[in-house]
Amino acid sequence: MSVSINAICRKDRINQNRTTNIYLRFTVNRRSRYVSTGINIPADDWDFDTQTLKTQNPAVQLRIYEQIEKYDKRIKRLEALEVPVTLDNVLETDGRRVYCTIAEYFRRTITQLESVGKIGSASKHKVTFSLLQQFRSTNIRFDEITVGYLRDFELFLMKKGNKSNSIATKFSVLKAVYNKALAEGIFTTPHSPFLQFKIGRLWTATRKRAIRKEEVQRLMQAEIPADGSAYLDFARDIFLFSYLSAGINFKDIATLRYCDMDEERIYYARHKTSKEMTCHLSEQSKAIIGKYAKSDHADEDYIFPILDRRIHKTEQQIYDRVRKVLKHVNKALHEWSRLLGLKIELTTYVARHTFATVLKRSGVNIAIISESLGHSDLS
Repeated sequence: MSVSINAICRKDRINQNRTTNIYLRFTVNRRSRYVSTGINIPADDWDFDTQTLKTQNPAVQLRIYEQIEKYDKRIKRLEALEVPVTLDNVLETDGRRVYCTIAEYFRRTITQLESVGKIGSASKHKVTFSLLQQFRSTNIRFDEITVGYLRDFELFLMKKGNKSNSIATKFSVLKAVYNKALAEGIFTTPHSPFLQFKIGRLWTATRKRAIRKEEVQRLMQAEIPADGSAYLDFARDIFLFSYLSAGINFKDIATLRYCDMDEERIYYARHKTSKEMTCHLSEQSKAIIGKYAKSDHADEDYIFPILDRRIHKTEQQIYDRVRKVLKHVNKALHEWSRLLGLKIELTTYVARHTFATVLKRSGVNIAIISESLGHSDLS
């Protein structure tokens, strides 16, 4: 179905000051619609019989050409995606970008997440998008995603060695993007393929790794070997600070500032949930802070030597630095596991769950433990 686009001026739309607006007339199957270009010219400059400028005006002609070219590209995109070339679709009169591809929408979503500082979420979207591109072309519409497409993508991820929970994470991202595009009216569908393709079946319960209280004591009292890595002492301090401070996670430790604490407590918002948290500082926790505290610090300075507010200013810089240091810390904690002969490999995550497990074994109510950890359940 072809669409003709012509620049016209209408005699019935001449203004009192003898100027007129140039319109674009779109015609399909003898049906026409008009869209204003926003270009006003003297009425005497337009030939209403031939619907052309009476004299050459390169500036006006260029502006008309650019607007027609914009719609020509939109029509070609609709044809390439096998979307009906109707006036509604060309002019987007229902507010939908029916020609928007999965690739375009993923890129836009990633840009939006990065612009609001959600670097971790943007990173997950980038990984999922990259895998989708490796799977098949992403220059398709959302309404082309079927249950068969999702099953094939699952098989593709399995063949690449992705484990069940990793696959579930990728599908959760894809479903979130799909639903967001649907809510924004990018496309319509009578039935979402995710109603039949159940992501929940992909999640498998993982055993919460924790060490015993006696093993924590051994870690506290252990001597650092002369040939140990430079990170051994710092990694132990981070593990113990998390354990002693209600399981605070590494990102929240890294971003603690002097203004987030008083003599007895720390106050912070969990980066993962934005939930406001507070925790009593034990004498051991205070000793760890004192070990790294600077006498000439400003209130906005970070407590631990992970971030420097003069260097790590953007969310991306903070995200990259935290990931880099976390890698070194967990590597040093693995070394502690070997030195202490532990069956469980230590990580900062283990510190968080060791706090919860020690409380649970002491008879503390799970609801209280969950509140301390900043989430709704311990499973």
